[in-house]
Amino acid sequence: MIKVFVPTLAAMLTVSALAATKPAAQLQFDASQGVAGSVEMPNGTVNYTAFTHLYFVTNVEDSTYQYVNVFVPEGATQRSPIFLKTNVGGYMPSAPGFPSAGDATGMALQRGYVVAIPGSRGRSSYITKKGKRIYNGKAPAAILDLKAAIRYLRHFDKEMPGDAEKIITDGTSAGGAMSALMGATGNNPAYEKYLKAMGAASERDDVLASVCYCPITDLSHADMAYEWLFGNTDSRKADDEAHRQVSQELAAQFPAYINSLGLKKTDGTPLTADNYLDYIKQQLIRSAQIAKDAGADIPDSIGFTLSNGDGGTFAPINGGVGLPADMAKGMAGARGGKRVGEYVTGLDIEKFLNYVANQTPLKTVPAFDALGVAGDTASGENDEFGNSSNIPANFTSYSAAKNNTAVTDEVKEAEYLLNPMSQIGQSDVTVAPHWYIRHGSIDRDTAFPVAINLATKLENDGKDVNFLLAWNRPHSGDYALNELFDWLDKLAK
Repeated sequence: MIKVFVPTLAAMLTVSALAATKPAAQLQFDASQGVAGSVEMPNGTVNYTAFTHLYFVTNVEDSTYQYVNVFVPEGATQRSPIFLKTNVGGYMPSAPGFPSAGDATGMALQRGYVVAIPGSRGRSSYITKKGKRIYNGKAPAAILDLKAAIRYLRHFDKEMPGDAEKIITDGTSAGGAMSALMGATGNNPAYEKYLKAMGAASERDDVLASVCYCPITDLSHADMAYEWLFGNTDSRKADDEAHRQVSQELAAQFPAYINSLGLKKTDGTPLTADNYLDYIKQQLIRSAQIAKDAGADIPDSIGFTLSNGDGGTFAPINGGVGLPADMAKGMAGARGGKRVGEYVTGLDIEKFLNYVANQTPLKTVPAFDALGVAGDTASGENDEFGNSSNIPANFTSYSAAKNNTAVTDEVKEAEYLLNPMSQIGQSDVTVAPHWYIRHGSIDRDTAFPVAINLATKLENDGKDVNFLLAWNRPHSGDYALNELFDWLDKLAK
């Protein structure tokens, strides 16, 4: 393999820009075209060979996004795991990037993983035809591009370092939803017609594991979950009458949805609307106890009940290397073990939810399908389900009815293709066997039940799920990386 050393990232970006030529009529990979680079990590330099502008479809609509960059660290082999990082946020377009010490890609390289960073179209991306803008990145474009990238990696598995049977996806927020989709929708024939039209490789697109930080997903039920959880907070009570009414109506829909899922707790007991709030409390108490054992100070003023005892079950945050410096307030830093008299035994959930709402203001009502409801304008999610003329659309029957319309068949299909909850358990879908799911305990960008339902449904489907409502974490991702990669190493290496 030819290596040309490039001293700076800026130089690499220049080289990549020059390489952005029109792709050929067939998928290509040339192992001799690697360019050497490096990323500076806190404990040393990691050298890699970069392969950039690898177009993953033959019918490229948007050459700005529809390619993947692959980075092979020194010492990697054909058996090395592949860490696929999507940088999607807000369902916006995401250009392929380079490894960074500031996210999981740097540590993945340091741990010997091949890193793939694909681009994908998003709700604001467009092409121009005959002077007219065509918005070609609306749902389900992003997941189609990411699936095509997975198929590309598998298509060139023998030519490229890294094992395509050990692909691990990672993403945060809407990217967390994309990671969940890549894990939950493997080989689903519902995507095939789109992928074939794009010129994606005729390969499988299932993966080994998915890492999902605060996934903004299950959009068709996210509004009801949000109001069911936060509808009785002081913040919601301060809303005007029209929005309070919408909040109450949405919250009333949630119990029927939970009961329809047929979920079960780890002990086999049915998880229903009657015991769901207690289930959330158990998850939050578990999170607080883990943080307390690692040295966090948890004030009883936010709703937790503490009791005396001779310790707790030690479960270190961040792989035992100490809490991140930017951990949200209330943390005292890791002290290396448990302390006496610090069992977390109870939680006033109403007080805690008010604490969450005071950290970051709650979203409007509805939080997601807001278009035309109580005078609200379109949300980013309405834009995501819009059409190629960039006209946003309602995607829930509740909000559509408020506008005296109905959800179109096209939008219904797009919502299905963007919802992992709809596909887990299907006989013709290959779901990833391993999952790492995190949602911050003070994250209000979507309600706790969205991540909890995803994790529980996967557990009920027999998958290996590592789930936590991470203590005092706001909406964020790629944290506790030592803990994450220690877990990944055990299953991937």
